Amino acid sequence: MISVFGSANMDLVAYVAQAPKPGETITGREFRTIPGGKGANQAIAAARAGAEVAFLGAVGDDAFGPGLRAALAEAGVGVAGLRVVPGPSGVAHIVVQDGGDNSIIVVPGANGAVTGPAGQDAEVIGRSDALLLQLELPMDAVVAAAHVPGAGVILTPAPAVPLPAELLEAVDLIVPNEHEAAALTGRDDPRDALEALLDLVPEAVVTLGARGALYGSRDGTRLREPAVPVRAVDTTAAGDTFAGALAVARTEGADPARALRFASAAAALSVQREGASTSMPHRHEIDRLLEGL
Repeated sequence: MISVFGSANMDLVAYVAQAPKPGETITGREFRTIPGGKGANQAIAAARAGAEVAFLGAVGDDAFGPGLRAALAEAGVGVAGLRVVPGPSGVAHIVVQDGGDNSIIVVPGANGAVTGPAGQDAEVIGRSDALLLQLELPMDAVVAAAHVPGAGVILTPAPAVPLPAELLEAVDLIVPNEHEAAALTGRDDPRDALEALLDLVPEAVVTLGARGALYGSRDGTRLREPAVPVRAVDTTAAGDTFAGALAVARTEGADPARALRFASAAAALSVQREGASTSMPHRHEIDRLLEGL
């Protein structure tokens, strides 16, 4: 089982030819309201990729809360650990340009009320094979979850902020994109950043978008997995899809090379579709793509 301790946001997505400059007003071509949040995205990605998944987090008592819960449940994610707190749910304002690039503003809402594992959360984490963490919850809460004994800890360090030593000491695998890796290490070259990350944690994957992903471990293994060549429509949540699928492959016993291929295939399928959770592929789609490579 995979547990996800993280954020749930309602994504308010505007699709435009070109993102507006400061002070500029433009006309978009489409608007959508889509369940998202890095935690919920990773949970849905992992569930669709074939894992049993439990989500641990919070939504508000507003109109968005029931929709976020329903989206997780419909994807097969366990929501017994999704609690309701007074006030608004988290939201993300997303602008998607033609070609797939996006910019995002996250307003934490109920996510900011999560102070750490509560209720049965610690028991769920302890029974899990992997715990997926991100940084859209308060840092103290993330650190507390990381230190629950049991599951292997996989951290997506986004949004990129300085990581306290007490968090890093509990992380087994860190999965930043190349910009987050540079921010964390001060190394612009992804290969140099990978080496610097391995001074902090036992394993690291640096995702490179259309250029694939790098993997390294303290046992000396170094791998580069090319991306599956596709035409990107919307890159929102591609990194979350990658992380969720990577966790599934690892918990199924895949070696690093196979796990990277599986995660890369899932991400390639996701960027060909619009939206966050709505873009994430099911297991049969991932397997079919891998069979054709």
